Amino acid sequence: MAVPKRKKSKMRVRQRRAQIKAAIPGTVTCECGATRLSHRACPSCGKYDGRQVIAVEE
Repeated sequence: MAVPKRKKSKMRVRQRRAQIKAAIPGTVTCECGATRLSHRACPSCGKYDGRQVIAVEE
């Protein structure tokens, strides 16, 4: 079994962990002009890929 020869310093561990961060979700602009998450139906107009998917009350 592989065992580390030396203890990793705090700086080295923290530098590695600094690269792990939350990604910004990808957003796109809908036909109606609202911003929505990609690959999801628009919450304001209910369209996805140019067709009506969800009935939205206005």
